Amino acid sequence: MRAGDLSAPVAAILGRIAASTTREPLGPRAHGRAGGLLAVALLIGAGAGGFAILFRWLITTFTVLFTGHTDYAATPGAANPHLPALGRWFVVLAPVVAGLIYGPLVHFFAREARGHGVPEVMYAVARRGGRIAPRVAAVKALASALCIGGGGSVGREGPIVQIGSALGSTVGIVARAPEGRMRLFVACGAAGGIAATFNAPLAGVFFALELILADFTTSAFGLVVISAVTSAAIGRMAFGNASFLHLPAFTVTHPGEYLLYAVLGVLSGVVGVAFTKVLYLIEDGCDSVWRGPEWLRPAVGGLALGLLLLVLPQMYGVGYPVLGKAVGGGYALWFLLLLLVGKMVATSLTIGIGGSGGVFAPSLFIGAMLGSAYGYLAQELLPNVAGAAGAYGLIGMGAVFAGAARAPITAVIILFELTGEYSIILPLMAAIVVATAVSHRLGEDSIYTLKLRRRGIDLSVPVTPAQKLRVATAMVPLPSPLRASASLAAAAAQLSRAAYGVLPVTDDDGRFRGILTARAVADALAEGHESTDRAAIITELPARIRSDDTLETALQALTLTGCGAIPVFPADGSDQPAGWITYPTALAAL
Repeated sequence: MRAGDLSAPVAAILGRIAASTTREPLGPRAHGRAGGLLAVALLIGAGAGGFAILFRWLITTFTVLFTGHTDYAATPGAANPHLPALGRWFVVLAPVVAGLIYGPLVHFFAREARGHGVPEVMYAVARRGGRIAPRVAAVKALASALCIGGGGSVGREGPIVQIGSALGSTVGIVARAPEGRMRLFVACGAAGGIAATFNAPLAGVFFALELILADFTTSAFGLVVISAVTSAAIGRMAFGNASFLHLPAFTVTHPGEYLLYAVLGVLSGVVGVAFTKVLYLIEDGCDSVWRGPEWLRPAVGGLALGLLLLVLPQMYGVGYPVLGKAVGGGYALWFLLLLLVGKMVATSLTIGIGGSGGVFAPSLFIGAMLGSAYGYLAQELLPNVAGAAGAYGLIGMGAVFAGAARAPITAVIILFELTGEYSIILPLMAAIVVATAVSHRLGEDSIYTLKLRRRGIDLSVPVTPAQKLRVATAMVPLPSPLRASASLAAAAAQLSRAAYGVLPVTDDDGRFRGILTARAVADALAEGHESTDRAAIITELPARIRSDDTLETALQALTLTGCGAIPVFPADGSDQPAGWITYPTALAAL
């Protein structure tokens, strides 16, 4: 079965899947019928396919502008025909110029577009009810295309997942979908993005279910499949029906090879974890060194990336031509190992300086280098047992990705779709399962979840209602404030009539100064303050709570402040309170 034929059996089961789709209403603007959900899935899939086409066009366009070549990794070390006087030194300037453009774009318009994208989508699905700002799609597309076109050694799959997910979320917001459907629409967008980019609809489906949604229900599967098939069909109209890589035929020549593939799985698990560690180690190093404004960081850091590209130009951009040449036997053993280490460092440096791009393709690249190098050694040591080195390169691609991302099902499916060879399944499954097991033994987080854990977010811990609800749901209007110029006697009288014995304090012109509690007034009078002293002298600044914070954050602030109520500030960062939250209103919302 070839990769181009895989959508046929998928299409055959769509009718049965659609019949079992849950009839949960989308909201006031959409009918609660399976047909309505199918239409939304089709719409999201079509949009994701269109964005994938646009995104790849942007990458090619910016690559041509910066290098004069459609894919500089295919001609590493060549001069830019637009700047012949610079020779191959232009690669030092390309990341700097690109960083000057996408750095401010990301910093001022959508900071969640920085980095590799998938963790942000996972967080949105698990903690924010699937809500992603619509502007993320546009900013991510431009920033990632500029980063990759300007030499960033990252992949295009992570960005298209975030772009497609933002599209799905936007459709859900417009349709006023409930939270459960919002998550499903985000998964539909992610699946569509992967399906169109890789020409691999099944890989898109399982990537969305395994990593984004973590849900394998029939309803979820059906809608995600429809979105992926639609997106893949649109992608094939633009890119053709061929896989994005031309890989050699795969065969198992000796039963003893299965043991060799298992050993490769062990190595791949170790390398996958090593890639994760190196990524965040270099990112921490960049954080510790940089002291300037964040919007300028990609441009200044781009100089270091440019110097690396000058030494190893094969690291420019995504690097699929280099990957294909390695699997085809085009490099010596020592150079494969150099490319493996170089990709780890180049990708980590690109992310560390504030670049925008994915780690999916780099993990495949690293796996191809590891597998091909391992295949060369196996041929030297066991010539009567080991097959072609390229075959080990194929298995290494899936195994290292599985070791880094902890997504064994997606790894198996995507390599199967890329090759279309059924004979790959047994050694592929053996290596991927071993790699995933080794990865779990070496650390508890994947390359995606570690980014969130470093922010204090553990997706494995069940979410409580207090972590899901926002302060805005429990906010009430501000009570009449105290004037900072009022006497302590007047303040005591006003506080005696206030609920919870606390009131906001403002200047005569209405500007917020803080809060004042009945306990603070009583303590002040007991300590010898005059009743005519101004309230301003004992006004306190409470913990700053915003309307988009969680109720858990608000309850913690109430406890730390020791008050029964505190002001709530707008999400835009304004210094004037927008409302008031109390223990009873918070508990009532819960």
